[in-house]
This record gives sequence, C-alpha cells and structure tokens, in this order.
Amino acid sequence: MVIARSIKYKDKLYQAITDDTRVAKAFIEGETLCEDINLAAFDSLLLLSYKQNAPFIQSFQDSIAQMPKSIQEKFAIIESSQLPEVLLDKEQNISVVGITGTNGKTTTAAMIYSILLDLGFKVALLGTRGFFMNDRQIKPKGLTTPTLLELYDDLLCAMSAKCDFFIMEVSSHAISQGRIAGVKFALKILTNITSDHLDYHKSIEEYRRVKNSFFAGYGAKLINADEPYAECKDREAFYYGVEKKGHLSVDAYALENGIDAHISWRLRGGRAEHSTLEVGLYGKYNLYNALASLGAVKILTSKPLDVIAQALGNFGGVSGRMEVVHTCPLVIVDFAHTQDGMRQIFESFRHTKIAVVFGAGGDRDRTKRPKMGACAQQFAHKIYITSDNPRTESAQSIIEDILQGITKGENVYIESDRKKAIHKALDELNSDEVLLILGKGDEDYQIIGSQKLHFDDREVVREYFANKISS
Repeated sequence: MVIARSIKYKDKLYQAITDDTRVAKAFIEGETLCEDINLAAFDSLLLLSYKQNAPFIQSFQDSIAQMPKSIQEKFAIIESSQLPEVLLDKEQNISVVGITGTNGKTTTAAMIYSILLDLGFKVALLGTRGFFMNDRQIKPKGLTTPTLLELYDDLLCAMSAKCDFFIMEVSSHAISQGRIAGVKFALKILTNITSDHLDYHKSIEEYRRVKNSFFAGYGAKLINADEPYAECKDREAFYYGVEKKGHLSVDAYALENGIDAHISWRLRGGRAEHSTLEVGLYGKYNLYNALASLGAVKILTSKPLDVIAQALGNFGGVSGRMEVVHTCPLVIVDFAHTQDGMRQIFESFRHTKIAVVFGAGGDRDRTKRPKMGACAQQFAHKIYITSDNPRTESAQSIIEDILQGITKGENVYIESDRKKAIHKALDELNSDEVLLILGKGDEDYQIIGSQKLHFDDREVVREYFANKISS
C-alpha cells in the first residue's frame, strides 16, 4: 500500500509512505511503475518497517547504503513506533476501541457501532465486513485487521471525518505480526478464548498468550468474567459476565424468543444501575456479545444503562451471523467455523431437532476438524459434511479429517459439492427441524485450488425455495 501525502520526518518532507518492500525497491532502482503504482508521481518516499515486513527490509538494506547520495536523500526507513508522530501529527484525537476473541468480534463490534450511532456520535467501524463510517461503507471486506499502514490510513480517514470513535476487530494474527503497533486504544475488549488458527500459532498455549498480550499496557480493558483463559493484570479492568458477577452482570434472562434479560451495572462504591434488555437475536453467545457492547458504550460515554440498552434493542443483527434465510422450515446461515462457535449455535437450539451442513477450510488448522465433527455428532441428529473453501487441499481428505471425530455413522451424509449438500439437507428437512448451514456466513465465494468462485449459501437456499414455489 502507498499513502500519498506530505509527511515530515527528521526535518525532511516526503511525498508518500509505503509498507511494500517491492514498491520501495522499485523506487530505489529508478523504476516508474510497480504494482500499478505510478512511482514517477513521487519525488521522495518513506518505507515503513514493522514486524511483518522486517525480514524483507533486511534483505536489501545493504544496497540502500550503497545508493547514490541523491537517492538516499529522497528515501528513508521509519519504524512502526514512529507512525503516530509522522501520520497523526502526534495526537490521536479519536477514541479507538479494539475487540479480540475467538468468536464474537464482528457482532460485538457491529453492536457497539450501532449503539453509538443511535446515540448521536460519529463512528467508524473496521473489521471482517469492511470499513464503514456513519452508516456508509467506505471499503469492502478484507482481512479482519488490515495491514498496519492501511489501518493508519483508515484512522486518518475517520479523523478527517471528525469521528468520535473508531471501532475495530483485532485478530490474533494482527497482534502477533505487529499490525496494530503504535495505536492508542481507549478501550480493549475480550469476548472469549477457545481454539483457532493453530496452523499459525502452533499451540493452544501460544494462541492464548497472543490473545492475552493485547491487554498489556495503555487503555481501559473490558474482560469476559466467564472466560477461564483470560489473563488481565490490570487491576482497573472492567468485567462483564452471565454466570459470574462483574461490573456488568445478568440478574435473569430468557432466550426462547430472542434475548430478554435484566442487567445491572455496578462500580465499586457507586450506586447500581438496572435495566431490561430486549434484542431480537438468538443464543446465549449473543447475550455475551450484547453485554460486551453495553459495557463498552457505558465505559466510553457514561450514558445511563437503560438508554444504552434501549439503543441496542434497535440492532437487527449482522449479515451471515445467525442469519435467518427461511422461516418455515427454519434455515439459518452462520459463520461458525470452530468447535466452540458450532457448540454455541447448537446450544441456541437445544430444544429443537438440528440438521447441520458444514465443512472445514483447507490449508488451515487441521486439529480442529475432528473436534468439529464430534461437536456436530453431540448436538445434531442429521449431519451433512461438505466442502468449505478447500483451497489447495483435497475436499475429500478434509472430510475424512472431520469424520475422525464422528463415531456413529447413522444420519451422516457425505457430499463434497456444497450446493448439492445444501439441496439434500433441504430436501430432507422436516417442519419441526432447524437447518444450520455453518462455516461461510456472508461469504459470497468458494476457494477451490487457486480459483475464487462465486458461491453464497444464502443464495442457494433462496433459489431452492423459489424454484420449489414456481414448480
């Protein structure tokens, strides 16, 4: 990425900054075009060095020292710790909220964004679904947390629009790779820590360590009191809980027809606030997401609890997260792609017969596949195992990994073609059952080999019922 703007660094002005070593190398060598970027438009360039690209920078640092002085005067390398000073004019006049956790980041971020907008604030939202400002999408979907330079570009955009808050999802990859370096968080939130991305982190212990490392240092913290693997040494941290009491607690709740709860906010030595909470979302895990969002807005704004809860009542949910695609029979699409994510969805329908369609992503953590199979067997009475972005792996080998966790063969169906698997599940779905199609959520593609093909679980379901009506 390249940000074209005048940047003062060490008493010199530079016309652009990049984090792409290919662009920097091309600029040094006098080329005029690289990665569709017109380098002739820049007379000088800064290269950002951070954890993710540091090995590449080291590989050509010697050649930089041998450059003619005329080139050296037009080029410099800066560290990530210097970014706030050179890009944000030393002052980050916006409250940044970071949400991390295995599950719930997207929904919690969307809830906070929705509440703050309803309360009249100017707000930006960055995460899996893209970059939004004040109810308008600025950028399409990308990484959960973008590259460091793109993050600062989005921050600059939000600051230019005079946003009060910048809400962002923070992935474990981003924490590990230094993609949030230098950002001053006004509030850091933990949803939960289960198991994911072990292909990258190599062990569950390392994954937990990375997640918890986010809560060191600057900023207020809001932690799930019911999360056994949460480690926060900040004595001033805030806590929310359903089973355990925290600063924000649940006194009573029902989940049969959405979330209906009585909640309390208590600070040490202060007077307790009470409120009812009604949100049209399924599942206990969404109660946790709701608590995290309510606690966050309370900490950020000090608004009355009942005012915040009323604003959350307007929240309509997130596309591809527990999304009802058909009502009779009930068909739901969700992004759940881990054992814990699946379990939370299943437990939301513990009084209903469950049919489930799911697979597991290729070239990703293999250890979770049999666990997902075991979880499906525990809760579902019909299981349809299929593909889910197999990438360069064989879809059949991924299915075989999932089957290792399934000990009983009855009512287990194998169909690697995802569309056919969904159709079969719909053909066999009874009126007293719920069909859960898991793994992809609002993704509109399927990655097979090196190809990214259009595919949307929701479209498949809607077309199925439309054809059924027309025939």
